[in-house]
Amino acid sequence: MFREYTLADLFTLGNAACGTISLFACLEYLSRGKDANLLLVSFVAIPLAFVLDGFDGWIARKRKSWSRLGADLDSLADIVSFGVAPAVLGYTLGMKGGWDMAILVFFVCAGISRLARFNVTAAEYADEMGKVKYFEGTPIPTSLILVAMLGVAFAQDATATALWGGEHRLGPWLLHPLSLAYLVSGSLMISTIRIPKP
Repeated sequence: MFREYTLADLFTLGNAACGTISLFACLEYLSRGKDANLLLVSFVAIPLAFVLDGFDGWIARKRKSWSRLGADLDSLADIVSFGVAPAVLGYTLGMKGGWDMAILVFFVCAGISRLARFNVTAAEYADEMGKVKYFEGTPIPTSLILVAMLGVAFAQDATATALWGGEHRLGPWLLHPLSLAYLVSGSLMISTIRIPKP
């Protein structure tokens, strides 16, 4: 199987590896005790995944080499790095109420749906050169905005019960209002907003 990979695919796998490292860092932070260095790893790994995600397409176009696996690899890597990893980061920093978890699950499912829609409709929306002119719904890497927001909160020690907006009991579950940013992000991903693709 490795013989089928192109150089661009290796960058895509690097993206997935960064997302996985972010997940491991969050798990270690929760299990080992609150070692800030572990979360710093997570906060660095996700933007690094974004850089690698940008390079894979650039390399494929520059070298005019695409593999049959490339498009699927890209979507699968993106869901790890820009869907699951930011959701787990939110949970790690204190979004552990029942409503929070429901929102985080929605966010991940919205990201998966967004990527599936793109894969299915890409050929339909492509121009004569095969290039897709726009995204429908915000791209999943926009979750970097959430990661940056959480990075600022973490730097201010606004985590757990000190998360911005506090925590509130709504019916049987707790809600941290900051988790609503994930609800907005997920909703925009599955919206029909058209965004020009660079």
